[in-house]
Amino acid sequence: MDFKDKQELKSAERRNFLKLAGTGGFTAAMVAGAGGVLWSDQAVAQTAQEEREREDAADHIMTLATAYVLGASRSYPIMQLDLKENIQNLTNGKVYVRLAPGGQLGAGGALAQAVQGGTIQCAQHSLSNFAPFAPAVDLINLPYFCGSNQRFTNLVNSETWNSTVHPRIAEAGFKPLYYVVIDPRVVAVRQGGDAIITPADMEGVKFRVPGSAMLQQYYRMVGANPTPVAWGETPSAIRQGVADALDPSVGALHVFGFGEILSHVTFTQAVPDGQVFSMNLEWFNSLPADVQEGIEFAGEITTQQNLAKVPAARAYAMAELRNFGVEFHSLSDDQLAEWQAAGGYQRSEWDEFKTELAGDMETFARLEEAAGTMGRYYVHDA
Repeated sequence: MDFKDKQELKSAERRNFLKLAGTGGFTAAMVAGAGGVLWSDQAVAQTAQEEREREDAADHIMTLATAYVLGASRSYPIMQLDLKENIQNLTNGKVYVRLAPGGQLGAGGALAQAVQGGTIQCAQHSLSNFAPFAPAVDLINLPYFCGSNQRFTNLVNSETWNSTVHPRIAEAGFKPLYYVVIDPRVVAVRQGGDAIITPADMEGVKFRVPGSAMLQQYYRMVGANPTPVAWGETPSAIRQGVADALDPSVGALHVFGFGEILSHVTFTQAVPDGQVFSMNLEWFNSLPADVQEGIEFAGEITTQQNLAKVPAARAYAMAELRNFGVEFHSLSDDQLAEWQAAGGYQRSEWDEFKTELAGDMETFARLEEAAGTMGRYYVHDA
């Protein structure tokens, strides 16, 4: 394909996208784009017709908002298009899902607030951003409590979590639809920095942290100098040396374009980059029983699709980051034990968080057992 053909293809794709979006078919435009058919007038028309028919036939409209573009699932497996399709199919078309990806309606806490207020019916956000509305979920940020993918999956899909944490989430007006495994947070060092393998290597490191008191305490315990920086300001802070390192998952580092400013990434497996799709509980409870069952089953199926996607998404993100020269470091069991000994949840410094979030130490012990008990789902760990 020569330059002229490429330009014509891009022009056709842009024209068809704007045509669909301009006529109120934004979800159809998103679906067509994700399917790679925007270049074809015929395929675009067919997609738009199918979406119109589905929406017209539906009894209920569900707006589903995320902070991520549809293509992000290649390295950050949010699976939003799969969730849309599953909900529509498993409710026999009674629910039509209008996608609002890429931060159209906000991101993080703003999306959680919109779900709580009923402005939208469903949204994706991190469990950290969920914590201000339902504090109990902040338990996942206890270092090494459920940092590995498997422990996180065991915990949030356990009967113990369902019976102790979900009622508190319901009190805040939410119903979790499905928990998204992305991968644990990592230790990522800016260009020019040395690899961080042990807690001793963290001495003097200005470590970018979000506003989480728990994460700030953890990085202080393992020897770093926690440096709170707003997410939007983080790339420039890393470039300028205001911060030396940061801790998103590998998938997030790729999606947000950090590859060109990093040198080393170490898999410390301390805290999960846990996400959740939450629904407005009042809206969900207003639906007929068969529709509720279909939506819940859609969440379960999408959970399994997400878990299967994790290693492939990680591999793609790592390959892309390696193109910038980023080096990756996996730790041995003994090295991981050193990190846990320095800052893990078993230390007495975390007891106040355990009782505040779980209610009492007995409840926390049951949640700890759930995290360590293999459930029905398997997921690959880095």
